[in-house]
Amino acid sequence: MATTTNGTTATATETNNFSDFFKDSVVNNFTSDIDLSKIIITMAFSFLIGFFIYLLYKRVFSGVLYSKSFNVALIGMTLVTSMVIIAINSNLVLSLGMVGALSIVRFRTPIKDPTDLIFLFWAAAAGIVTGAGFYSLAIAGSVIVGLVLFIFMKKSTFETPYLLVVNCDGNDSEQKLMQQVHTSVKRYNVKQKTVTPGNVELTLEVRIKDKESGFVNTVSGLQGVRSAVLISYNGDYVS
Repeated sequence: MATTTNGTTATATETNNFSDFFKDSVVNNFTSDIDLSKIIITMAFSFLIGFFIYLLYKRVFSGVLYSKSFNVALIGMTLVTSMVIIAINSNLVLSLGMVGALSIVRFRTPIKDPTDLIFLFWAAAAGIVTGAGFYSLAIAGSVIVGLVLFIFMKKSTFETPYLLVVNCDGNDSEQKLMQQVHTSVKRYNVKQKTVTPGNVELTLEVRIKDKESGFVNTVSGLQGVRSAVLISYNGDYVS
């Protein structure tokens, strides 16, 4: 009877190679520690990138209330993520344990603004890349992402939309109001009109040419206009 010695030998060799690799990954990593200089360099890069994200978020924030604690959390997320990735790269068994442990973590903090989610994901991704040792990718990628966000988010605030809420007496005062709006703003759009006996309430979305206070003073000074309120508006919420 013929025997397959070559196949058996190859299988045994592969098994031994895998066993040696597993033993080296487990035993050696338990007996060795991470280089301190690598930890300091990685955490320093993580802090610098996280601080860059912190400054950019503070610069481009356009929401209702700026949260410093959330912004500081971006730096913390970058640092903590880098620390976790350093540990995962240094130990195979620890990496498997961390995957299982982190899979049960649930974050319940609500994210109201989609841009906040972008900054959170950016901080986590920067921490992962930096912890893996790809410093050039982390720096270049953060600069590119930061420039794109800065350009598009600041460009959207060049023409701030406003809501103009006006109460006037009737049809004559409404016509005078619309004439004034037509000549004083770049463009406008009627969002709502409510008519009650002796009162007309108009809500318009406007793009103002000049200073906001002067425009409101002009509108409120029109004959028949009872009140005029100008509100900053971004399409999602009123601030």
